[in-house]
Amino acid sequence: MLHLEYYLIVSVIMFFSGVYGFLTRHNTLTMLISVELMLNAADINFAVFNRFLFPGELEGYMFTLFSIAVSAAETAVAIAIMINIYRNIRSIQVENLDKLKW
Repeated sequence: MLHLEYYLIVSVIMFFSGVYGFLTRHNTLTMLISVELMLNAADINFAVFNRFLFPGELEGYMFTLFSIAVSAAETAVAIAIMINIYRNIRSIQVENLDKLKW
């Protein structure tokens, strides 16, 4: 059985990979993927802490499932917004989003 530290190391690496991707990319789709990577790292933490601290309880797993559902809804809304942006300005680059101002 793996120890808690291994899961936390994987989660931290995933989270900071998402932060790096969000801060260095200029495409909104890759920024969205980076945000999802950060949310998945948080979900891993919820599940792992529930498994190791409260092995008989299900609250951590339920919170993880709720967080995954919220992430899926957030992704659907973000992709719909990106499609509308692409229809208007033919680009989803962050630098071109200032053209949406009135």
